[in-house]
Amino acid sequence: MQYGIIGSGSWATALAKMLTDNGHTIFWWVRNAETITYMEKRKHNPHYLSAAYFNPQQLRLSSDIHEVVAASEALVIAVPSAHAEQVFGQLVPAELTGKKIISAIKGILPTDNQLLHEYLWKHYQVPVDQYFALLGPCHAEEVASEKLSYLTFSGKDHASAEAIAKDFTTEYINTVVNDDVTGVQYAAVLKNIYALGAGIAHGLEYGDNFLSVYIANSAKEMVGFLRQLSETETQPAVLTPNYAASAYLGDLLVTCYSLYSRNRTFGNMIGKGYSVKSAQLELNMVAEGYYAAKCVYRTNQTVKALMPIASTIYEILWNHRPAADGFKKIEGVLV
Repeated sequence: MQYGIIGSGSWATALAKMLTDNGHTIFWWVRNAETITYMEKRKHNPHYLSAAYFNPQQLRLSSDIHEVVAASEALVIAVPSAHAEQVFGQLVPAELTGKKIISAIKGILPTDNQLLHEYLWKHYQVPVDQYFALLGPCHAEEVASEKLSYLTFSGKDHASAEAIAKDFTTEYINTVVNDDVTGVQYAAVLKNIYALGAGIAHGLEYGDNFLSVYIANSAKEMVGFLRQLSETETQPAVLTPNYAASAYLGDLLVTCYSLYSRNRTFGNMIGKGYSVKSAQLELNMVAEGYYAAKCVYRTNQTVKALMPIASTIYEILWNHRPAADGFKKIEGVLV
């Protein structure tokens, strides 16, 4: 299968490494022409995962998104959720006809509060059986250093999901397949919110004991939301999801605990007293949990799950509630 990658950040670079390590030649949309020139000459991304080197003969780099889309059978979408609509806005529906879409986006598109597959169906008529969600638990930095990591591929077309997963499987990447397309995407959204909260707790100098109780309660809250959401699904998962599996609990744990987690790092700054704007400038990367907090708050107006942790983090980030005051409230709901 001919793959194209849309995006050039750390996660896009990690995914490009997996595919090229498996012998695939890839088309890769990199917006900045200067970055392309650098990568062709120096064989690595100058801005992200600079330790990951590529064979230039396996890369077809282009700043023309239409060229990359036209040449690819399957498109790996690895841009921040807040930028996805702008990226797809350059395309017309006919360009995506027959293409498999593999979403590595870990967020909700903010304009209409939609997951990517919902947006693509509404605006580009991409059917859900051509859509696959690619989730962790996985850190781009660990992929670059070839530390064993796990990926989950979720799709309604199980055979195609397995075939795609095989193309990403390497000596340092193990893969899992399921069919819970909506659930795994929301799990990825929620874990970023809870990881941001874990960072706030660390910045406020809570200890390991509190953090373990906080994460356990976050896992329970996440499962409650996912179960309630599944009742509203028109196409529910064929199999009952195992919410203790890697795409759910595993991804939550690694994102809350790992020092590689940008959401945890962002939250740590908030806990230490940084403003949201200052933390964004300091991090210099998108922390998906910030935007996700608002999107999930809006979504839950319909789902109506009990979410005191996520709603309090939303209040801290978007309503300027003092972090210490918000976590006093969270203390009172933990069991």
